[in-house]
Amino acid sequence: MHSHIQKRYSQKSVRKCDLSCGGNIEHLQIKPGESILDLGCGRGSETILAAGMAGPGGRAVGLDLTPAMVAAARENAKEANALNTAFITGEIENLPFGDGTFDAVMSNCVINHAKDKKKVYREIMRVLKTGGRFVVSDAVTKKPLPPEVKNDPQAWAQCFGGAVTREEYFAGIFAAGFGEIELIKSREYMKNGYDFLSLTIKAAKAVKRR
Repeated sequence: MHSHIQKRYSQKSVRKCDLSCGGNIEHLQIKPGESILDLGCGRGSETILAAGMAGPGGRAVGLDLTPAMVAAARENAKEANALNTAFITGEIENLPFGDGTFDAVMSNCVINHAKDKKKVYREIMRVLKTGGRFVVSDAVTKKPLPPEVKNDPQAWAQCFGGAVTREEYFAGIFAAGFGEIELIKSREYMKNGYDFLSLTIKAAKAVKRR
């Protein structure tokens, strides 16, 4: 699956197309001095915006599977003089960061590409500080996709074949240990003849009570 995803986004890295399935950065409510992680950062536009909100005392780190995207993001950050950014090549299912590193995590139309979405949310939980939060926009289906779609690597690369039902998606978030989950917005649409939803979701890593 990864090779098809990398091929698609390597091609997209040199184009000015919109890869979003719902803007979410305004819902993250970034404060000065915070550390932000952007999963599937693409060309880095939202990472750079987050870095500006975090200010000189904060930072924003973008992670992407595709080296071409990371290279484009670094160039864009250089042009924007966004000195408090960093861009890393890596997998969202195996985040190369220590426990409790970030105040907030954001992601836009990326987690649907992951084979193990539950592991992605466990990793988000792990790298968040206590009390930290995430805001994610992603694509889900109303009904399970048929096996011929789910087993098609090209469909996975097209933000399609890897999508699970809304119920499965939320179950993965709960399984990671997130409690109160807020559905910020939802939009219905058709993709390749199937009923899809674009969701923007927010949740926090609960503070442990003594």
